[in-house]
Amino acid sequence: MKNRLKVLRAERDWSQADLAEKLNVSRQTVNAIETGKYDPSLPLAFKVAELFGMKIEEIFFPEKEN
Repeated sequence: MKNRLKVLRAERDWSQADLAEKLNVSRQTVNAIETGKYDPSLPLAFKVAELFGMKIEEIFFPEKEN
């Protein structure tokens, strides 16, 4: 799954640690989500969307198949 998390975080001048604290997860979790190594749970995805004032599908989207 692709996502815009890194861009949204950078626009607010938040570090990964800042975002992790706001979401009550580890910095490593934020890094893994941003790099596509981990897909967030649905509750976490809702939390991210709420934090940024967006819909989940505006932040997370499936990778395009070739």
